[in-house]
Amino acid sequence: MSRLSLAAVGGDGIGPEVVAEALKVLTAALRPAGTGVDVTEYDLGARRWHASGEVLPDSVLDELAGHDAILLGAVGDPSVPSGVLERGLLLRLRFAFDHYVNLRPGRLYPGVASVLADPGDVDFVVVREGTEGPYVGNGGAVRAGTPHEIATEVSINTAFGVQRVVRDAFRRAAARERKKLTLVHKHNVLVHAGHLWRRTVDAVAVEFPDVSVDYLHVDAATIFMVADPARFDVIVTDNLFGDIVTDLAAAVTGGIGLAASGNINPDGTYPSMFEPVHGSAPDIAGKATADPTAAILSAGMLLEHLGHPAEAASIERAVAADLARRPAAARRPPEGGDAILAALEPATAPLEDA
Repeated sequence: MSRLSLAAVGGDGIGPEVVAEALKVLTAALRPAGTGVDVTEYDLGARRWHASGEVLPDSVLDELAGHDAILLGAVGDPSVPSGVLERGLLLRLRFAFDHYVNLRPGRLYPGVASVLADPGDVDFVVVREGTEGPYVGNGGAVRAGTPHEIATEVSINTAFGVQRVVRDAFRRAAARERKKLTLVHKHNVLVHAGHLWRRTVDAVAVEFPDVSVDYLHVDAATIFMVADPARFDVIVTDNLFGDIVTDLAAAVTGGIGLAASGNINPDGTYPSMFEPVHGSAPDIAGKATADPTAAILSAGMLLEHLGHPAEAASIERAVAADLARRPAAARRPPEGGDAILAALEPATAPLEDA
């Protein structure tokens, strides 16, 4: 029996609840193929910070690096100063493990209601750069707390970083049926970074003649995201714009409770990390009311990344079947995991574009 070595970081709020259900479904999906799962749980988040003042010690980072992949629940707690957990845990993992592709699918499943009256056939993926842009922490404050305070946040964009994420997006577009890539930026105003992105897309496009390419300013992209989301196939964009556009995408495809994501190191040098897009929702933590669907879909993405496409597809089929017949109320963690588990069929072949 082959085995996968996974690190599970429940994190804060509802994170541990949804991760438990995701692991349950992931393990069941792999069992028919004779693949086992070894899970190491890590207590990282608000509780550890309050107890020790630590967020992510170097020794734990080294341990995490030895796993095949990481499944993360949620990060964030109102009892911890803003940015401590987000930068010290989530962003540190992304930067330390070179998760330069942040992958977020946007699919409206049959039976799921959209906030839009007629969204069309929505099935796209956003390839967001994950290690550059304004999230790198290059900035500072002068005269903080005074009427003359100056605050800066510098967006870092390197030719190397932009090219590798753009090439990844083209590869994904080439593998999909529609073979369309949309660059989202704001190069008419952000002329330095924007022109680097535009030139890079133009240069890499030559290597993928079957992929059609278009461009949208980010403000126009948000308009089309609510006016005609079915127009999108693969979107490639920078860290900040990707963060905003993908939350909007989640809103029009059934809500953030269904939104999965992967922080991916395509080179395989470090373990990739998969997490639901939703936050820690501390107001409902411990009440067994959180929907685990996004975490379960994230577990499916994890299997796809680790070379188990048929098992990943079986999870997506089970989620789709559950969404098509579930009651109007959101699934609670145990019943949500059990319902998707019941819909799980033995893996046969991967879904197209899964």
